[in-house]
Amino acid sequence: MGLALAAARDAGDAGEIPVGALVLDADGAVIGAGRNMREAMPDPTGHAEVIAIREAAAARGSRVLDECTLVVTLEPCVMCAGAILAARIPRVVIGAWDEKAGAAGSVYDLLRDGRLPHAVPEVVGGVRADECAALLRAFFEHRR
Repeated sequence: MGLALAAARDAGDAGEIPVGALVLDADGAVIGAGRNMREAMPDPTGHAEVIAIREAAAARGSRVLDECTLVVTLEPCVMCAGAILAARIPRVVIGAWDEKAGAAGSVYDLLRDGRLPHAVPEVVGGVRADECAALLRAFFEHRR
C-alpha cells in the first residue's frame, strides 16, 4: 500500500484526484502501476486501477490476471470494479472506502455479486485507511 500511496501523492501533485493502484503478481512483484490521470490524458477512463490493469495485462501478455492482487488507495468505482472482474483478478486490497461511489462494498458490491458471471474476488478493505482518506481529504480541502 505504501507504493500505491506514493502513486496517489504523485497524482495529487499533478492536480488529479489522489488515487494510486498496483497490480502484484503471485510472487508479490509489481507488474502494473497507475495513478489517476483523467485530466492529463484527457480520458474519463484514466482511473488508477484501469491504468494499472492495462500495464499488468501488457506485462503478462494476457488480459487474464489470475493469481494477481490489485492494491488501490480508494475503493473502486463501478467502472473499475468491472475492469477488475473482466481481468479476473482474484484479490483486491483497498485503502479507504468510498461512501459516495464505491463498488466493492460501500454503495455497491459488484466485486462480490454472485449474480455476475465472474469468479468472486477476495476483498480486503481498510488497509492504511486513515492515510488514504487523509490524502483525499487534504486534496479536496485545498481545492475548495
